[in-house]
Amino acid sequence: MSSPRVEYDPEADAAYIYLVEEILSGGVARTISMDPREGMVNIDLDSDGRIGGIEVMDARRMLPPDLLRQ
Repeated sequence: MSSPRVEYDPEADAAYIYLVEEILSGGVARTISMDPREGMVNIDLDSDGRIGGIEVMDARRMLPPDLLRQ
């Protein structure tokens, strides 16, 4: 597997970390939201329960700056 691809939206301060090459339309079967008191993190799963990507809100606080510059 290649390194994760990160898309960062500085205006929304949100990052999406792709753990697969591409997520096709309809490819997310379920999203798990983590405890918002710690920071909003959503984990996207495919129909087999595999993680395809992770959305991180408040990304500047939650993630290393080098990851957001990719």
